[in-house]
Amino acid sequence: MKQKNKDNTATLYLVPNVISDGKVEDFIPGGVLETIRKLRFFIVEDVRTARRYLRKAGFTADFDSEVKFFILNKHTDTSEIPSFLEPAMHGKDMGIISESGAPCVADPGNAVVEIAHEANIKVVPLTGPSSILLSLMASGFNGQNFAFTGYLPIKEHDKIKRLKELENKIIQDNQTQIFIEAPYRNQKLMESILKNCKANLKLCIARDIGGSKELIQTKSLAGWKKSKPDINKVNTIFLLYK
Repeated sequence: MKQKNKDNTATLYLVPNVISDGKVEDFIPGGVLETIRKLRFFIVEDVRTARRYLRKAGFTADFDSEVKFFILNKHTDTSEIPSFLEPAMHGKDMGIISESGAPCVADPGNAVVEIAHEANIKVVPLTGPSSILLSLMASGFNGQNFAFTGYLPIKEHDKIKRLKELENKIIQDNQTQIFIEAPYRNQKLMESILKNCKANLKLCIARDIGGSKELIQTKSLAGWKKSKPDINKVNTIFLLYK
């Protein structure tokens, strides 16, 4: 993988996934589904959920005899990642599938894409849902200057410090701040925001986008204190602005 293959014609597709349960065709364009169905090599976070998604996408190939999965998650040894692209180095198209939404954003797929560029493998992002962009679109916040900061620190002291930094960014730079949390820590994060940030700031809660529990609502922190949503163990995007 150290040497570029100048004649390589393979493509690494960045395959969008649905964000919540629902009909795949309601969220993934038909042309993207056609491309997915032709692939036989996939880099995924979890094989079981990837198989389930592919079947919903109309994928008919036999998983045991015709398809090869490479697992890329927090347990993957980084030294193994270059070998995942061996099929592409031999002219075989591949796909990266995230567990939810767009790949390589808030997931480890970017490590593969970096190597693909170095190896002269064509990288093509396919159209599909991104919870980050969908929540920003629906928030009413500044969409021309925003930052996605990923996960906030777990320790309360560090979390409060980070929230204050984001608060300053909002006020000084007129910048929307977008962040996420592990679903089982959602409620605790919201309590930290309500307790430690300025009451006149606005918070948008975007919960289970596209799913049966969908909630996208913007209120001041003072307003949220009067009526808190149930976001425990549900995928949620937090957006903070003035």
